[in-house]
Amino acid sequence: MNGEDDKSTGTRESAAATELSRFPQTSRSETPLSDARQTDERATQPTRRETAARTTSVPPVRRRKPRVLLWSFLIALGLVLIVAGGALFYLWNGLRPTAASSTPINVTISSGMRAQKVAEVLEENGLIRSAFLFSGWLKIEGEGSRFQAGEYELTPGMTRDEIVAKLNAGDIVAAETIRFTIPEGFTVQQIAARLSETSGLDKNKFMEASGNPAQWTGSLWTKALPNDNSLRFPLEGYLFPETYEMKRGSTEVDVINRMLAELDHKLDQLPEDWQSTLEERGLTVHQLLTIASLVEREVVADEERPIVSSVIQNRLKKKMPLQIDATIQYLLDKQKERLLEADLKVNSPYNTYLNAGLPPGPIASPSLKSIEAALYPETTDYFYYVTKKDGTNTHLFAVTYKQHQKNIQLSEKNVK
Repeated sequence: MNGEDDKSTGTRESAAATELSRFPQTSRSETPLSDARQTDERATQPTRRETAARTTSVPPVRRRKPRVLLWSFLIALGLVLIVAGGALFYLWNGLRPTAASSTPINVTISSGMRAQKVAEVLEENGLIRSAFLFSGWLKIEGEGSRFQAGEYELTPGMTRDEIVAKLNAGDIVAAETIRFTIPEGFTVQQIAARLSETSGLDKNKFMEASGNPAQWTGSLWTKALPNDNSLRFPLEGYLFPETYEMKRGSTEVDVINRMLAELDHKLDQLPEDWQSTLEERGLTVHQLLTIASLVEREVVADEERPIVSSVIQNRLKKKMPLQIDATIQYLLDKQKERLLEADLKVNSPYNTYLNAGLPPGPIASPSLKSIEAALYPETTDYFYYVTKKDGTNTHLFAVTYKQHQKNIQLSEKNVK
């Protein structure tokens, strides 16, 4: 068996050697399987040419990206420039002067009108191109708050600065005006007659308007007028005596409200504590004007106004009748140089001989000096006074009735 085995073994080895001789010689570490793997790897890995080809194909793609970004930037920049240019053109065109013209245009700026409304009026009249831009420019420049009311004559083609300068300066058109003077101590009836003579206003319409509270807008103090049917004329004493200049064509109501506004203006000139002083004395503004009107009709010399005011105050404190002749004269159709006993008995709440205290209201329009005297009377003990009748328009004052009688005798001697 061993011999057969050896033979068979030898036979197999020779056969294997014969089979191996068909293939080229390789090292022992290399096998046909490993050759196959290497072949597969070479097949799957790119060759140098392929790698080079791929490498050279990338740069063209990368070169296109900067160009796209550049074009995008240029387009965006162009759009921004177009928008900015359009905005600048809009601003320039909207703020530049309008087409020049030699024909002036009259515009009216009302009292209290805001800058935005002024711009709208200017645009409506073709004096500016854009009210929106003009008002915005006014805000930036801090203008518009000093515009003055009135009628202006402006010309198309004026610059913004020229228009603003004219409105700030109040360079208004000189309108035709009426000028009238109301003397101190005038009554409502006398004021109506004076306006009829000098300004062509209707006397009856003036009197009618002076009795219609719904038309009074000039003064805050008319709101506090007492609802007293005994008032002869409600606005008596409230129409301030002054020289006025008003636009021609002003109505009777316009004149009344202008005079009422002047009263408020004059009261604002009193010392700051005037209302506190009035409250301390227990008086209303209506009563203040009533006392002032009595002083106005009784006194000519300014230095005597506070003294006569003190006489009124002293009599009121004692609850004595004021016995002021001016209140009787107020009830008469015509002023009398000398009152009679019968005149002193006229039945009226204004008759200070028959009624104690103040009359229902003022008897005339008092001056500011009389108002000040009524507010700040001099401190005296006087209860009586009588005119000197010597041409000085001054008075003799007395504490007692006996002294007063002597002063009357002295006054009569001066007449002789």
